Amino acid sequence: MSLQRSLVIPAFNEAPRLAAGFERLAPVLAQWAPDETEVVFVDDGSSDNTLKEIARVYGHLPNLKVVQHEHNLGKGAAVRTGWASAKAPHVLTIDADMAIDPSCLAAIDAALLQADVAAGDRSHNGSIRYDSWSRTVAGDLFHRVVTHYTKTTVRDTQCGCKGFRLEVARLLGLLGIIEGFAYDAEVLALAQRLNFRVATVPVTWHDISGSSVRLSQARSLLRDLHDIPRTRFENPVVVVPREIAVTDVRAAAIAVRQRGLVVARRENDAMVVLPRDAGLNAIAMASTLSGTMAIAGLDDFRGAELAAV
Repeated sequence: MSLQRSLVIPAFNEAPRLAAGFERLAPVLAQWAPDETEVVFVDDGSSDNTLKEIARVYGHLPNLKVVQHEHNLGKGAAVRTGWASAKAPHVLTIDADMAIDPSCLAAIDAALLQADVAAGDRSHNGSIRYDSWSRTVAGDLFHRVVTHYTKTTVRDTQCGCKGFRLEVARLLGLLGIIEGFAYDAEVLALAQRLNFRVATVPVTWHDISGSSVRLSQARSLLRDLHDIPRTRFENPVVVVPREIAVTDVRAAAIAVRQRGLVVARRENDAMVVLPRDAGLNAIAMASTLSGTMAIAGLDDFRGAELAAV
């Protein structure tokens, strides 16, 4: 059997909570065949024993992949690194503490049979109930701010459990800019602007101690939200013939040590999409693939057929 899903788990100083989180996740992993599920941990520059604890708690899994950031870059950056490393057709993201009940992962996975994006939804009767009245009110106000700036129709943008088709995750990861907690809202705003099919899936959760966003992070989050509608989402691409083989693109990407790419096939050509800072690699790949380097934006990707490299 081949991989069916990749479970991407970002982690920053999560050592004290990994064991308890795995206890909640283990029954779900047991329901899936071991060779069908890949677990991708991204240690986002932790200063504690997160890396050692990942090895101790998850090291027995047959398809465990661990990627480490040298420095803390932010949750958005960690998730995008996980998407670039994932290999399965479906990519599911969940927080390391497993505050979202992992039993919901099956429904997220199933939703991707019809949708491009499956967003977990913790809300009940239009509101998310936190452990205090003040946090609940603040959450409702934050939702209004997110809706104002992104126009997304998803109620619970910040839910830590989401699913994506691999090729969709790759494109959203390449286009995204925000490295902090507002990356969730940016991803859903991009998905809506690209006309991807977005499904919402009810999830249950536990408000686990230590998982809240601090004031300094909240300020950065609000600043990032403010910038989303003003951002030019543009990336270097290599324009090639529409019928180009993904294997040829993969070989060219390996030659320049570039991973996590996507091919976007349009009516008359195809684009190999690279990260925003990979202009030099785009030039090299254009030479190898007999293509032309260009800069592409959202209008160029809308409606294209995507394939993960």
